[in-house]
Amino acid sequence: MSTTTEQAWKPLSRDGMAARAARDIPEGWYVNLGIGVPTLIGNHIPAEREVILHSENGVLGMGPAPEKHKENPWLINASSQRISLRVGASLVHHADSFAIVRGGHLDLCVLGGFQVAENGDLANWSHSPKEVARQIGGAMDLAVGAKRVWVVMEHVTKDGQPRLLRRCTYPLTAGACVTRVYTNMAVLDVTPAGFKVAEIIPGMSFSELQARTEAELLR
Repeated sequence: MSTTTEQAWKPLSRDGMAARAARDIPEGWYVNLGIGVPTLIGNHIPAEREVILHSENGVLGMGPAPEKHKENPWLINASSQRISLRVGASLVHHADSFAIVRGGHLDLCVLGGFQVAENGDLANWSHSPKEVARQIGGAMDLAVGAKRVWVVMEHVTKDGQPRLLRRCTYPLTAGACVTRVYTNMAVLDVTPAGFKVAEIIPGMSFSELQARTEAELLR
């Protein structure tokens, strides 16, 4: 007789993580969406909500991904993905776009990540030839220029290694910059005492989450 028990919980999909983060963005915020899962967030912001999405290549006022066969080949984000524009959107010079970032005009930047440390250190780039993004890009400017930084990423690596650590082992993008983390298993706030669990996916226990996290979690 098999002793295997069925897992009582199911991790969020990439789209599910994006939708969960989108719910928490307040009305009226100026928000940059980084490469990876964060680019999906724009698809989950209702048209009636005023959230102004920024892209480093010079877009202010991005909308959701366009419908197929309705794409404009001249409209892309910093990830070279096709985008739509909301009413009132602006297209600006690359230098002006980074003046928005470096001038502290963004309320929030949502970045992808490889690792986040309990003090808020972020590592979201790698020298590994296996990684698509092998350069730091504009993330270092965004991580220190935005008023807040959220990270959206899977809770563990493909081989089950924790991504929420006591200290990052990858090269840092920026130190002590992350304020909140959304994973496919939980929502966690970065506090002076460490990661505080704000939410866990249905069916998963606190101890199961802790077993998949190197850093000590706080209730």
